[in-house]
Amino acid sequence: MIGESLRAALKLEGHAVDWVTDAQAAASTTATERFDLVLLDLGLPKGNGLDVLRGIRARDDSTPVIVLTARDGLGDRVAGLDAGADDYLSKPFELDELLARMRAVLRRHSGRAATRLTHEDLSFDPATREVTLRGEPVMLSARELAVLEALLQRPGAILSRAQLEDRLYGWGEEVESNAVSVYVHQLRKKLGPELIRTMRGVGYYLGRRETAAGADGAAP
Repeated sequence: MIGESLRAALKLEGHAVDWVTDAQAAASTTATERFDLVLLDLGLPKGNGLDVLRGIRARDDSTPVIVLTARDGLGDRVAGLDAGADDYLSKPFELDELLARMRAVLRRHSGRAATRLTHEDLSFDPATREVTLRGEPVMLSARELAVLEALLQRPGAILSRAQLEDRLYGWGEEVESNAVSVYVHQLRKKLGPELIRTMRGVGYYLGRRETAAGADGAAP
């Protein structure tokens, strides 16, 4: 019940969520798939969550991991952190605290101190989900926000269509073939046509407004 409720709550916050329910599936999934963040229980069927965590770190995989567990003793917390956890949250917990810890871990992982994501005159607050353009609020849908947040986390980096689809859909959800193009089109209408640039055959990135369209070989 906790897992299902958590998945639903995170999806409402705009996250794409993949969920497995035992240690063996967790170990194989984290070995073959790439994630922005892992929420890991310790008391798992078919194994131990700490072993999953040790396996992640043994591969030199730096994916942020937050341990969520009912084991709240000092020794348990020390063992989890020493095994490579980035944070440790005991059950029961409030969703708002988990979301805040997720934002803090992701911020540290990216080497970013600022709480807001900014690019030129565009600003996004992950805590409030508020977007402002030149100081004025802009209303975006959850999936428009997911695309924009992915681009703002790596300004100037080109993200492929597949990378952006991973931010929109979890396992088992039907991926619409033109979803990324639709959301990029909608963002351009709301934020200006020159902000999100297209590198033909490669993907999308945040450009500078003063750069003339096509000057670097990219299509607007």
